[in-house]
Amino acid sequence: MESVNIIMPKDIKTELSRLKAESKKIIFTNGCFDIIHAGHISYLNEAKALGDVLIVGLNSDESVRRLKGKNRPIVNERDRAYVLANLKPVDYVVLFDEDTPYELIKEIKPDVLVKGADYEGKSIAGSDIVEAGGGKTVLINFVKGKSTSEIIKKIKK
Repeated sequence: MESVNIIMPKDIKTELSRLKAESKKIIFTNGCFDIIHAGHISYLNEAKALGDVLIVGLNSDESVRRLKGKNRPIVNERDRAYVLANLKPVDYVVLFDEDTPYELIKEIKPDVLVKGADYEGKSIAGSDIVEAGGGKTVLINFVKGKSTSEIIKKIKK
């Protein structure tokens, strides 16, 4: 299971040079995307509508464990990356090991940084970089009742 649009952080620069030379508007979002559900698809479609190229920073398995606990992720990083990379709105998937994608955002310098509306009033990693470069940070509402945590709760019952 290989996908050409899964890129290692060290290789993103080459692709970005090409995209920026073509004046493409780059959108970046990130997350764990552990069990893909309708809420994720809605979110990714809305993010993609904000520009030309959607790059998704995907938390590695280690990063997910630190953020969500020892029983997560449910789906390993390779499979999560493959599923994401094959979704219509997603142009590139880049795995990262840190707790936040700050260093990745510093490398990509997207035109638009997208996060979920649950970040309203909170510090968003990389928004300083994006906004200093003339870009913007956009918050997207979640689809009510659609979350990985809710799916896991339902399975446990």
